Amino acid sequence: MNRSYFHLHLVSDATGETLIAVSRAAAAQYQGISAIEHVYPLVRSSAQLDRVLNELESAPGMVLYTLVEPELAERLEAACREFGCPCLSVLDPVLNLFQSYLGTVSTQRPGAQHVLDADYFKRIDALNFTMVHDDGQLPDDLDEADVILVGISRTSKTPTSIYLANRGIKTANIPLVPGIPPPPALERVKRALVVGLVATPERIVQIRQNRLLALNAPETSPYVDKVAVAEEVATSRKLCARHNWPVIDVTRRSIEETAAAILDLYRSHRLRFIAE
Repeated sequence: MNRSYFHLHLVSDATGETLIAVSRAAAAQYQGISAIEHVYPLVRSSAQLDRVLNELESAPGMVLYTLVEPELAERLEAACREFGCPCLSVLDPVLNLFQSYLGTVSTQRPGAQHVLDADYFKRIDALNFTMVHDDGQLPDDLDEADVILVGISRTSKTPTSIYLANRGIKTANIPLVPGIPPPPALERVKRALVVGLVATPERIVQIRQNRLLALNAPETSPYVDKVAVAEEVATSRKLCARHNWPVIDVTRRSIEETAAAILDLYRSHRLRFIAE
C-alpha cells in the first residue's frame, strides 16, 4: 500500500512532549498516512516564532501548538490563516473545561508541568534505582522496589522497567534463566509487587532470532529452539502460579500497554498493603 505524507508543525513554548504525544496518538488512527514532523520547542519570543513562520511558509501543513503567550499565539494563528494552514491550540479546550469546572482562570506559565518539585525528584530517584537493578543486579535490596518484573529473556523487562521508572515507580527486573534459580531475595519479598511477563514461544523465538542476527551469532542453540523456549515459558508460569504473582502476556502488547496494566495492578497492591 502506498503511503501518503503531510507536514505537521508542532509549536511549543516548552519541550513539545505534549504535542508529540497527542499528535502521534491521533495520527496512529489513520492507516497509510504519515506525518512529516516539524517540532519547535521553547518558542518564547518573536524572533523564535519568526523561524517557525518561515518554515511553515515553505512547507505548509497542519499546525498544533501550545503557546500561553497571547501575542505569540495570535501571530501564529494569523500566519496560519494567511498560509491556509489548519491550526489548533491543543490545550485550549482542556483549559476551558478546567476553568468552567473550577471557576477560576489559569496562570499562564510556559512549561509549568516541568518543575523541580517532589514528583520530579521521585522520578529521578526511581530511574536511578531501576538502572542499577536492571537484569538481576543488586538483588539483596529487592524489597525496596515498588515493582519487580520477572520473565525469561526477550519479554521486554528492561524497557518496561524504564517506562515505569519515568512514571516514578522504582522497578527491578529479574531474568529467569534455565538451570539457574531466582535470587533468594525474590522469595522473601513482602512490600514490592512482583509481576511475571510472558509471551508465546513463537514470539519469543522470533525476537531472539532477530537478536542473534544483529549480533552475527549462530542461530543453532536452545536459545531459539521452540521446544526449549516453550519449556522456559511454562516454567516461568509455574513459578508465578506458585507464588501467586500476577502474569501479563506481552505478546501483542506495546510497552505502554504493559506498563498501564502493571500500574493498575500496583495501585490495587498498594491499597491492600496499606490496609494490612
